[in-house]
Amino acid sequence: MLVAELIREAALEGVRDELPHSLAVVLEEMVPREGRPDDAILGEEFGTVGEGRRRWIVDPIDGTANYVRGVPIWATLVALEEDGELRVGVVSAPALHTRWYAARGEGAFANERPLSVSKVSDLADAQLCYSDIASWTTFRTSAQPMIDLLHRVWRARGVGDFLQHMLVAEGAADAAVEPVVNLWDLAPLLVIVEEAGGRFTNLEGERTAAGGSAVSSNGLLHDDVLAALAGAGPVDAGDAA
Repeated sequence: MLVAELIREAALEGVRDELPHSLAVVLEEMVPREGRPDDAILGEEFGTVGEGRRRWIVDPIDGTANYVRGVPIWATLVALEEDGELRVGVVSAPALHTRWYAARGEGAFANERPLSVSKVSDLADAQLCYSDIASWTTFRTSAQPMIDLLHRVWRARGVGDFLQHMLVAEGAADAAVEPVVNLWDLAPLLVIVEEAGGRFTNLEGERTAAGGSAVSSNGLLHDDVLAALAGAGPVDAGDAA
């Protein structure tokens, strides 16, 4: 059974607690360990399997709640990390009929179309994407800096999940922010955004997909976005969904 089919069937039957174990079983069957015995795998549902200089980072379905409710913003995320550096990223969104992908030094693409970030350099002209306001209240000290930023940009939309960062890579959006998020949600996105010419950090400005939060941008607006959100404070409690 496909991972997506498993999730929808379990969710509709009201057995959410069984999802992590079920997905772990499916993924372990899907990954050909005998072909790459020296590779490690990190997944949302099953943690880390194996160890080695190469690590595959997998999120079977990013946007699970969207999938269950019939919202087409969901995707399978896969990244390859070598010696601590993210080298390859793939985001496959069947419901959107789009696959974004990138490899170091080879550019970023969506269905073979080359990607490039925008050239917008002023927040007043920028389109900003974000997850939601409630998450800033829940996971940060204050949501006010985020609310203030929404009033400074030309246009803001609560797209959320992987798609907001892919819109940055495509040049359709100029920046995207998330107050709390996990490595498996971000690993391929960092590669794709950077290969499209953008910048990807956490809210503290560190270039990482493992920093607990995310800011992607065209690069020109990055420091302005970081400065605007500095007052949001550190992660307060909880974990990313």
